[in-house]
Amino acid sequence: MTASTRRWDDLSGPALIAATSERSIAVVPIGAIEHHGPHLPLRTDTLIAEAVATAAVERVAARGVDAWLLPTLAYAKSDEHHWAPGTLWIEGTTLLQQLIEIGRAIAQTPVRTVAFVNGHGGNVMLLGWVNRELRRRFGLRSFSMGSGAGVAGDGRDGRPDELGQGIHAGWGETSVVMHLAPHLVAQELPPRNVPERIAGLTHIGFNAKPVMFGWTSDDFGPDGVIGDPTGANAEDGRRIFEAGVGFVAEALTEIDGFEFA
Repeated sequence: MTASTRRWDDLSGPALIAATSERSIAVVPIGAIEHHGPHLPLRTDTLIAEAVATAAVERVAARGVDAWLLPTLAYAKSDEHHWAPGTLWIEGTTLLQQLIEIGRAIAQTPVRTVAFVNGHGGNVMLLGWVNRELRRRFGLRSFSMGSGAGVAGDGRDGRPDELGQGIHAGWGETSVVMHLAPHLVAQELPPRNVPERIAGLTHIGFNAKPVMFGWTSDDFGPDGVIGDPTGANAEDGRRIFEAGVGFVAEALTEIDGFEFA
């Protein structure tokens, strides 16, 4: 162990108790092991969440925020990709219980704040549930945020126009993996697969649309891609990654000073 470590699991139990306080923030990256088309690794969401959280913790720790990086959770609620070989998913109720139990264990330390950095869209609503459970059951301050990689191409400066629908294995995620781990990206990228009819609807859709709907990724084609990876590149990936790190670092800084009263 080095004195400068920010990894929770690098410390011994007594060292952790001595090093943390009620102002400490336990940062938990959470991703998924799931199909990301024929061109990206199954661990795409886990890779991105861990890389962003690690860099953000290092950044805010250098500014005096007492943030600690916990081990990344890889198995998550990925049942929208249940049909695809290689996807390793657990039921939402199983993940909920696991996160509650992790919160219970954190509450046995001096740490009173938990922040989840999430790389997988299928975890979003469940993490909202977890936040309230950890607050109600253990008195923890609990927060969740995206890793910042879920960016759709807007058609500008050579980027593909994904019509706000680039939610899975499209331009954004492919570009970030090209930046973080280019050796894991296949040479041949799958074709554009943007659900344009859904993009044209006023109420029903992904992300900010007010009417949600149930779907699995094979509803949009056999590759499991929802977006346009064809214009992806490592330089765009670097910019998306840096923006994600900046966002999470800013969020952790706000969390550090957050009070209910």
